[in-house]
Amino acid sequence: MKDNIFASKNSNITKFAFDEKVTSVFSDMIKRSVPGYENVILMIGLLAERFVKDNTNCYDLGCSLGASAISMQKYITAKNCHIHAIDTSEPMINKATELVSIANEEYHNAKIELHCKDITNFRYENASMMVLNFTLQFLELEQRRAMLEKIYASLNKGGCLVLSEKITFNDKETNELFIDIYHKFKMHNGYSEMEVSQKRNALENVLIPETLQTHKERLLDIGFEKVELWFQCFNFMSIVAFK
Repeated sequence: MKDNIFASKNSNITKFAFDEKVTSVFSDMIKRSVPGYENVILMIGLLAERFVKDNTNCYDLGCSLGASAISMQKYITAKNCHIHAIDTSEPMINKATELVSIANEEYHNAKIELHCKDITNFRYENASMMVLNFTLQFLELEQRRAMLEKIYASLNKGGCLVLSEKITFNDKETNELFIDIYHKFKMHNGYSEMEVSQKRNALENVLIPETLQTHKERLLDIGFEKVELWFQCFNFMSIVAFK
C-alpha cells in the first residue's frame, strides 16, 4: 500500500508510532524515506555471509517486517544458525510472520524466529552478528549505551554489529543543508511538502538522532575493536563494529 498517512492536513499531529496504520504502508514508507535503504539491507546479507559462524545466533533488533533478518538468512552459508527477529510492535510482528514463513520454507541454513518483545529486556547469547537497523534512534538517549553494552557482551569474539541510523551534525550549516536535501529527496519520491512537514512533527522527540562521532566513540569506548563507516548518504549512515 502507498504511504498516504500524512497526506491530509491535520492540526493535531500525534506522536509517530509503529501501529497498524504505519505497518500497512511500511514497505513503501521506508523505501521512499530512507536513502539507500535497499542497499543497506543487501549489504547486511553479504556481511552475514562473511561473519556468521556455525552453531551461533544472529539478532535483528527492532526488526519491523524482518527485512534484515531475511537478508541474513538468504546469504548465510554457516550451518545450524538461528536468527532472532525482535520488535515491540505487535502489528509489525503479525505482518512479518507471513514474510518469515515464506523465507523459512526457502532458506535452510538458518531459521528465523520472531519475538514480540522489548529489545532492552531480551536475553542475547552466542551471537556472531547483531543488527540495529534504524532502531537505536528510537530508544531514549539514556538507554542507548546500556543496550550497546548488552550487545557487546553477547557477541562472540570476531562477531559484528551493524548499526544504521539517521544522524545529525555539529556544524549547524551542514546540518541544515543535509536536512533540506533530505526533504527534497522525499519530495522527489512523491511526498508533498505538507507530508514532509507533518511527519517531521510526528517524529519530533520520538526519533532523536546523534552524530556519527558520538556513535563511533561510544562503540569504541564500550570495547569494540574496530568501528568503520561503510555507508553514508547525507544524514543517513551505517557502520559496522567488530569485536
